[in-house]
Amino acid sequence: VYQLSSLFLGFVLVSVPLVMREQRAVLGAFRENWLPFLGGLVLVVGLSALRLSALVNDLGFGIGTALYAFAAGALAISAMVLPGISGSTLLLIFGIYLPIITAIKDILHLQLHSLPIVIVFGIGVLTGIVAIIKIIRAALEKHRAATVFLIIGLMIGSLYAITMGPTTLKNPQDALSLHTFNILFFLIGGAVIWGLQLLKFFSEKPEKAKQS
Repeated sequence: VYQLSSLFLGFVLVSVPLVMREQRAVLGAFRENWLPFLGGLVLVVGLSALRLSALVNDLGFGIGTALYAFAAGALAISAMVLPGISGSTLLLIFGIYLPIITAIKDILHLQLHSLPIVIVFGIGVLTGIVAIIKIIRAALEKHRAATVFLIIGLMIGSLYAITMGPTTLKNPQDALSLHTFNILFFLIGGAVIWGLQLLKFFSEKPEKAKQS
């Protein structure tokens, strides 16, 4: 689990400056958009600090757990249109990534006690595809600066959520620390993000050449 947390730290820490570089045209408006940034930061840290993930630690099926899993699935899939943040990172923020992965493994081994909550999570993903992605696209088009600052706040706040990720397991472990941090997985995470960025650069280069 500490390797996974270190991997996601690599994802986020490399992604933040890349997003800021890509969105530098709107970053000069911080004085007008500090509130969305703070909102994103407080939202993520608050969710982690309040341990709302305790609702899904045992993945028992109840109204609170079902609503939480539905919302997490809908918001996670929305990362498809969010620059610099992945659905997996959002699931870590909500404290549901490791429980859902564990539940899917159980189902593959024909242990079906977690099937209802996985179905609800899947319905949330489908809802996000139909509705939430459209809302986010509209926000990026009409209020790009505020939306970008909100995303950056979410990303920076997710660093705290990722370090606390091991505490959301069914059998909680200590939060990620300097002693449990895995530099190899951290570097792999950073390398993956840089690789995707280079792939994007080279794929867009022919398009730019045609336009010029």
